[in-house]
Amino acid sequence: MERVKIQPRNQWQKAVEQLGFGFHTTDIAYWDESAYYRFDSREIEAIEKATAALWDMCLGAVQHVIDQKLYSQFSIPENFIPYIEKTWNDEHPAIYGRFDLCYKQGKIKMLEFNADTPTSLYEAGIVQWFWLQDHDKNKDQFNSIHEKLIAYWKYLKPYLHPCKLHFTCLKDTLEDLTNTEYMRDCAIQAGIDTKLIFIDDIGWDDEQMQFTDLENEPITNLFKLYPWEWLAAESFGSNILTDKNNSFWIEPCWKMILSNKAILPILWQLYPENEYLLPAYFTDNGMKDYVKKPILSREGANIELVKHYGSVEKTAGEYGQEGYIYQQLFELPEFDNNYPVIGSWIIGQEPAGMGIREASGLITNNQSRFVPHLIG
Repeated sequence: MERVKIQPRNQWQKAVEQLGFGFHTTDIAYWDESAYYRFDSREIEAIEKATAALWDMCLGAVQHVIDQKLYSQFSIPENFIPYIEKTWNDEHPAIYGRFDLCYKQGKIKMLEFNADTPTSLYEAGIVQWFWLQDHDKNKDQFNSIHEKLIAYWKYLKPYLHPCKLHFTCLKDTLEDLTNTEYMRDCAIQAGIDTKLIFIDDIGWDDEQMQFTDLENEPITNLFKLYPWEWLAAESFGSNILTDKNNSFWIEPCWKMILSNKAILPILWQLYPENEYLLPAYFTDNGMKDYVKKPILSREGANIELVKHYGSVEKTAGEYGQEGYIYQQLFELPEFDNNYPVIGSWIIGQEPAGMGIREASGLITNNQSRFVPHLIG
């Protein structure tokens, strides 16, 4: 793994905007092609192997949490527990997730799993692929995201309710809309009839006990880029539990277990000393070097890094009341004051590619940059 500095393409902004990538720059650059990360084929094989193994362990962990009724450790509302178990036992459709991995000195460690509403899908699947074609089309990339999304939507199509597949996210969030529309485009290419509706516009018919869109059409299949813990906390979300259509929400409700950082101590309990896992607990367990994480934190909020029992880096935010976990510190590799995290995608049941986000510190947050990669 090597970071290589290069000159960005002339008028790169125009090139990515033509792909529909409109959030490449905010106050700071998000898409950064002044460098790329180079991997050899053995390193990619190792990342792919780790991703597959972690996915298998995560599925085992979900079954364990359900069997042992460990929901209180996840701060999951009691009224949603039967629905979680139903979506798991009935195998409600699921399509994707993103493991955040640290790769350093030949070791791969899972930092967390974005299992419910992972973003950076479009950048990883499309934008960096077209960058590679311009940079060196003779090189390869760990990237079959686009093909696997289309193929898995085709696989899921017969299992969906025989109605439209709606897609939803919040209004006024260009990043969420871009990722949602990309996922929708893949479903269209798989031959699925789709429709976009913002989550703010989803209606509920009290008489028919069903969700409806703006044309009063029933919603029975819904891909959402909206967290389950938000839905579960809202009064509107409780309608999911009485929906007569038993609508498919993708990702399904059992992903509440995997998207919660409480899964990290559970994984360590189930698979101690596994080469891809870091020791993690619900207390600091006497560790002198660790990361303290709220179980529902997003975008690096409310994270604290502790070294030799002292706090060395900390972020603000609004999380923490739901509880914390403590994970052994495994510092990200450093390349000229850049610290990369590998986001390795699982689509269907298979590793599908990766995207790299790098920050200027050890905590990856909402100001991190997306940097492309290649194999060669």
